Amino acid sequence: MAFDNLTDKLTGVFRKLRNRGRLSESDVKEAMREVRLALLEADVNYKVAKDFTNKVTEKCIGENIMESLTAAQTVIKIVREELTALMGNEQARLKTASRIPTVIMMCGLQGSGKTTHCAKLAKFLKTKGHRPMLVAGDIYRPAAIDQLKVVGSQVGVPVFEKGTQKPEKTIVEAISYARDYGHDYVILDTAGRLHVDSELMDELIRITKAAEIDNILLVVDSMVGQDAVNVAKAFNDILEIDGIILTKLDGDTRGGAALSVKAVTGKPIMFAGVGEKLDALEEFHPDRMATRILGMGDMLSLIEKVETELDEKKAEEAARRLEQNKFDMNDLLEQFGQIKKMGNLKNLLSMIPGVGKQLKDVDIDDRQMLRVEAIIKSMTKKERSKPDIINASRKRRIAAGCGLTVEEVNRLLKQYEQMKKMFKQMGGKHGKRKMMRGMNGFNPQDFGL
Repeated sequence: MAFDNLTDKLTGVFRKLRNRGRLSESDVKEAMREVRLALLEADVNYKVAKDFTNKVTEKCIGENIMESLTAAQTVIKIVREELTALMGNEQARLKTASRIPTVIMMCGLQGSGKTTHCAKLAKFLKTKGHRPMLVAGDIYRPAAIDQLKVVGSQVGVPVFEKGTQKPEKTIVEAISYARDYGHDYVILDTAGRLHVDSELMDELIRITKAAEIDNILLVVDSMVGQDAVNVAKAFNDILEIDGIILTKLDGDTRGGAALSVKAVTGKPIMFAGVGEKLDALEEFHPDRMATRILGMGDMLSLIEKVETELDEKKAEEAARRLEQNKFDMNDLLEQFGQIKKMGNLKNLLSMIPGVGKQLKDVDIDDRQMLRVEAIIKSMTKKERSKPDIINASRKRRIAAGCGLTVEEVNRLLKQYEQMKKMFKQMGGKHGKRKMMRGMNGFNPQDFGL
């Protein structure tokens, strides 16, 4: 997960401060030296790391917190504030055109995930009630247009393409088409190169001159560390980009690009790619990211994700069935489906304060959820609705049907009974609230995840 290494290092530094009680100026300077080293190891730009720790040191000493019994907590508070400021303070949002459509040009190097993130952004906008349209502007890479059509169909968004016609002409026609057919967002996928060159930039400049582009978003791979920052600076110097989409942030345990790019380019991170699926795109909140870096979790993002993905009617129905003691294997299968919709399970649980550290060395395999589903789907309709009838011979048949062991079938049945009892003890009338509590109390290891 993103920032794992940095979080561990910072946690260690602050633990030392808390153990000392009152702090001296030398204590703070020594702690900031360790913080600077941690930032550098996380691949944060050297000047950014140095300026950051200097600001924190200056604030700590300037606020005269040394003799306070809560000095360590105040230092952590200042670090959190400065981390938030480093990443932009406020959440950056897309600019909206005065008349439809709002035009977004996606640019970046080859292999950064630009085409995929065009579809991810389109899906994100669609979930917000918009009618986006994708435009194929990469006329050089083999099968680039076909790839855009494929991901477009997967998210249910139309693709406008004119073959190998010049992209500056295609975008003008696409904007006219969008106005005629009511598409309020147009997302242009442009060509990439293996490195920044004049030919690439000239084409992008021609596109911006041919049509009014409301947002120029740069897609960069966070896994390349400082190279991502250098790429962002090169694009911004020529194009004056509006924002950045960081891809693969879920796989970057260092996270240096996220902490450096705003300070170096002056441009905010707008979105973060946090997985391979087309719904794995999150708005970037500097304040929430700062709390996650410090190991404090991110409950706001978790709550938003649950509220977005959780089907309220199904949750209420499941809660009603729980109250009536009718919760069966069909309901359990439905709940697993709800959880899967919200993305990587370990990433979700890490948003809960205090849980991320406990999960550090725990291997949560999302594929295990598929095994649980396979067990349930190998049951007959009667067995799903009345699990009590599942005897030894039925267990052997179910295990054979899903290619798993009888022990795994037994474990699922046992945990189903425990889960059923837990929900039954909740009582009350607030269906969705109880379901939310139940999901917060969901222990993946109970099901072998």
